[in-house]
Amino acid sequence: MRFFTYLGRVTLAFLEQIGAIAIFLFQVLVWLPRRPFFTRELFKQMDFIGIRSSTVILLTGMFTGMVTALQSHYGFRLFGAESLVGSTTALGLLRELGPVLAALMVTARAGSSMSAEIGTMRVTEQIDALTVMGVNPIQYLIIPRIMAAIITMPMLTLVFDAIGMIGSWIVGVELLGIDQGMFMSRIVEYVDYQDLGVGLVKATFFGFILSAVGCYKGFTTSGGAEGVGRATTYSVVISAVSILVADYILTALMF
Repeated sequence: MRFFTYLGRVTLAFLEQIGAIAIFLFQVLVWLPRRPFFTRELFKQMDFIGIRSSTVILLTGMFTGMVTALQSHYGFRLFGAESLVGSTTALGLLRELGPVLAALMVTARAGSSMSAEIGTMRVTEQIDALTVMGVNPIQYLIIPRIMAAIITMPMLTLVFDAIGMIGSWIVGVELLGIDQGMFMSRIVEYVDYQDLGVGLVKATFFGFILSAVGCYKGFTTSGGAEGVGRATTYSVVISAVSILVADYILTALMF
């Protein structure tokens, strides 16, 4: 009976969390088209999420492209297909590695910051002060962050893909000696705009997921400084797992 009691409690807690998230997202949708539009806050968040994440995106993209080319060359060399290294790396970056790894990096950097910042405002009653002053906290704090993540994630993914391809070219052509013409021609032959579109669609969904989870966990924080740390940790873990689950679903739908 203890097992079933525990299972029931876990199930009820899970359903309560799903319901709370659904109500939170419904409030976001209700307030999204209403005035005033905090444009300045939106651009501020785009700068924080997009531009200030560019360094980690560049580093991650470069070494991801390099190691993918290196591993692809090892596999294709076994049956004499080294010329496919470029196209394989490009397809992997555009459709899978680019959006997923970029989203995970932004989650670690910006998603955790969203949760910590909003959570601190919650436990110090700054959100309550906004409500008293007649400012809707969903409209002022949440919507600009979600919209900024949705807008900037495809851009960061493009940067990730571009620098990743440069890294794969450096390893494939300069270090491994693959013919440059063959390397580039295979990319042109096997990669098209649909592959890029798949990655950008994924990036848009991932931007929504990481921002919505980070904002929700911060907005519902309780328990002082310890609660802020707990909310930040949960937001990163939940966002990362949700991104991977969503990646599988989107890949299955757009295969």
